[in-house]
Amino acid sequence: MAEEVKYTEENIRSLDWKEHIRMRPGMYIGKTSDGSSADDGIYILLKEILDNSIDEFVMGNGKNIDISIKDGKVKVRDYGRGIPLGKVIDCVSKINTGGKYDSKAFKKSVGLNGVGTKAVNALSEYFRVESIREGKIKRAIFQRGELIDDAPIEDSGIRRGTRFTFEPDTEIFKNYKYRPEYIRNMIRNYAYLNRGLKIHYNGEEFYSENGLLDLLKEKLTADPLYPIIHLEGEDIEVAITHTNSYGEEYYSFVNGQFTTQGGTHQGAFREAYVKVVRDFFGKNYEAVDVRGGLVAAVSVKVIEPVFESQTKTKLGSTEIEPGGKSMRAFVSEFLSRELDNYLHKNPETNDPMQRKIIQSERERKDMAGIRKLAKKRAKEVSLHNKKLRDCKVHLNDKGDNELKRETTLFITEGDSASGSITKARKVKTQAVFSLKGKPLNSFGLTKKIVYQNEEFNLLQAALNIEDGLDDLRYNNIVIATDADVDGMHIRLLLITFFLQFFPDLVKSNHLYVLETPLFRVRNKQETIYCYSEEERVNALDKLKGKPEITRFKGLGEISPDEFKNFIAEDIRLDPVVIGNDTGIHPLLEFYMGKNTPDRQKFIIENLKVEKDIVEEDV
Repeated sequence: MAEEVKYTEENIRSLDWKEHIRMRPGMYIGKTSDGSSADDGIYILLKEILDNSIDEFVMGNGKNIDISIKDGKVKVRDYGRGIPLGKVIDCVSKINTGGKYDSKAFKKSVGLNGVGTKAVNALSEYFRVESIREGKIKRAIFQRGELIDDAPIEDSGIRRGTRFTFEPDTEIFKNYKYRPEYIRNMIRNYAYLNRGLKIHYNGEEFYSENGLLDLLKEKLTADPLYPIIHLEGEDIEVAITHTNSYGEEYYSFVNGQFTTQGGTHQGAFREAYVKVVRDFFGKNYEAVDVRGGLVAAVSVKVIEPVFESQTKTKLGSTEIEPGGKSMRAFVSEFLSRELDNYLHKNPETNDPMQRKIIQSERERKDMAGIRKLAKKRAKEVSLHNKKLRDCKVHLNDKGDNELKRETTLFITEGDSASGSITKARKVKTQAVFSLKGKPLNSFGLTKKIVYQNEEFNLLQAALNIEDGLDDLRYNNIVIATDADVDGMHIRLLLITFFLQFFPDLVKSNHLYVLETPLFRVRNKQETIYCYSEEERVNALDKLKGKPEITRFKGLGEISPDEFKNFIAEDIRLDPVVIGNDTGIHPLLEFYMGKNTPDRQKFIIENLKVEKDIVEEDV
């Protein structure tokens, strides 16, 4: 018989503000992972501080923001008005305290809940705030939300503004590391959305004169088929073009906040864009053809925006302001007027746009039969055998969107490797897809190959990305291959597949490579797993004597019990990130095209032979 659980006054407790944030950090900053993903909590901490500085700029106060990140310590300095000196401590340590409740002062601000800086404070092992205004400075220092230094207000001759310094708490963010590429991406977005603002980050300056036009120019990884269309109106700005890439690609923003999961404004744009194009050309084109290869950015400003989570990655507002015009009507009226005018005034855009639509239509019809057969085959094979070992989130789908954001698909090769991961995984949120041999080199092939090649077809079906990312089944797609030459080759072939046919999946930061240890160094007292030669040397120094050294040559050599460590709390993921200095086609041409003298030279100069790695073990 089950033991009776007591429920008395003693079971009721009240948490103070910092205890609640620390006990439930996911409610406030999302994931508490190590920084390998762009939406990890350590970046949300930085964003919450930056949002306040951005709001000051929007209000006409301060044109520069300085950011420094070194060894995990973050410093942010703006030149706005500074927090009122008598309220500095309250603003960073009392929930529901802040200036953004005054709709006159912050009419279209993102941070309306009064939680942002408090969450940063509570989740930092060191947090310092300094406000300088009216010739005086107020400073306070906290440790995990606890005030440890309340300095008196003093005279100051430095420029007005606010300075924040914090270090994320290693008790919560284990083994975290800020990745510069994610920081730069975040800062660039702030610069594009706030023309005239200069942001300095570790010696680099970020600045934009042309807003979303500059953003789209940088984001393009394939040549545009026509010059970027850039339209602006009150509380809305869009930039639009097409490329010959597959799929659709969007960068959407609300009040300066990058809504990585889109929302009502992005949905309204997609719908309105199709309507305007159909009306202009007088043809009832299929929506999927009109948007095929579309790359667009849309930014709107909304009074009192409603988001689907505290991290504000998806807009839920159906109106542009409470009781006002609907989001659909607002976006539709703007595009119906401005995009239609642009197309009439710039006829040189019309032909390439229509050619792309017709090309997409032709390809879709050519592949209709193949797609039908491929879908049938995928349903028969992928969902009913060991090809896909799904997670319980999907097998027992209850619509928990937050839980779905934790889902991961490991793509691996070989029975032993997939077997180890399958036995070690978290069955609730982690799935395994088993490849059969090396995938095809898909560079330069058409999308028809996705349906004709069984491995690609089944992988696409498992991910559910045939028609875009709206219904992507796993938030994290992790390539898990052996750390040898064959494993590296499989990894490269898979990355080529995604870049060739589903580049938006990579650009949206869903693709990763799993790092697993190369060595295990142990004695009777301690075991250390090493991911590099340097870590192996350090482990030998630490353990002294003659510890046992094991070189893992494949994932199958790692027991399931050991593997649990490497795909759970101690997971190490390398994100697949497309740089801003080259397009996807030239990148794939270099690595996956026909051999060239340049690539031969690159391989020779960067070749690392297996014997060089293990030489000292022999």
